[in-house]
Amino acid sequence: MNKTLVRESKEQITVDIEKLSAMLSCGRATARKIGEQAEARICIGRRVLYSVDKVKQYLCNLSE
Repeated sequence: MNKTLVRESKEQITVDIEKLSAMLSCGRATARKIGEQAEARICIGRRVLYSVDKVKQYLCNLSE
């Protein structure tokens, strides 16, 4: 299996569950739950990514 090449970017469109949980300062299960409720989940093959914009919009709507 080929290792995924990590490239750094200032602005990320999608993140994996580890980065999403770090961004939200919560555990993986809670981050996954928020990602699902925000309808931010993107599946590419076996890889699961989450849309940062959709999660941000979801959290803004919750705070209103």
